[in-house]
Amino acid sequence: MDQIGASLRELHEMDELALRRSPVHGLCPLCKLIVTVTFIVTVVSFPKNALTALVPMALYPVLLFQLSGIPVSACFRKLRLVLPLVLAVGLLNPFFDRAPLLRVGEVTLTGGMISMITLMVKGVLCLTAAFLLAATTPIDALCAALRRIRVPETMVTLLLLTYRYVGVLAEEAAVMTDAYSLRAPGQKGIHISAWGSFLGQLLLRSMDRAEELYAAMLLRGYHGAYPHAGTKPCVPKDAAYALCCVAVFLLLRRYDLARLLGSLFVR
Repeated sequence: MDQIGASLRELHEMDELALRRSPVHGLCPLCKLIVTVTFIVTVVSFPKNALTALVPMALYPVLLFQLSGIPVSACFRKLRLVLPLVLAVGLLNPFFDRAPLLRVGEVTLTGGMISMITLMVKGVLCLTAAFLLAATTPIDALCAALRRIRVPETMVTLLLLTYRYVGVLAEEAAVMTDAYSLRAPGQKGIHISAWGSFLGQLLLRSMDRAEELYAAMLLRGYHGAYPHAGTKPCVPKDAAYALCCVAVFLLLRRYDLARLLGSLFVR
């Protein structure tokens, strides 16, 4: 129950973060979505050894953390399960690419080491950008923005309902866990012999709740398309924000800013 309750609290915390007030929260959801997608595509497009060129891209999430007031610790706490997988993507690169590429003092960095670090930085930047989008945009507004760029209605509705009702499934699991604990006092967790029946009952209870929710949606006028709430329209300042960010991303992709700045001081 403690783990399920903690998961529910984290889910509600994301909703609370998205409802805060800040210059980033007040931007048009469509502009934020376009900027985030452009940022992720730009970061992924960097070559495997372009570590110095990739570092300036970190300015975008850093500035957004400052402007939105969202603590960096909240980001890494909520991504703690995904980050290790992302960081493990390039762990084998140093074993396959051992060609010397850079020498720093007495340490020789191979191409595999540089590509491993580059992949890790790419993963962290992409996850951070996605988190900032979700933490500064309510799910209803985000789904409405997806529909404005012609994402299929079925996919958007599935995303919205999954996000909204995953908490319902967690609550059902919490009720069943409490009931099991009352019938097996002093036992830690659910015994392996009860896993099958527990999951079966959870599936049946979830199906019953889904039928009730669907009937309630039909009574409220649902006809295959979820009526998304009206979102904030894009004003000139939102368009200027999106254009400036996209232009900066393209410039950073075209020119190695770190190397250009370094050439001014080192000749």
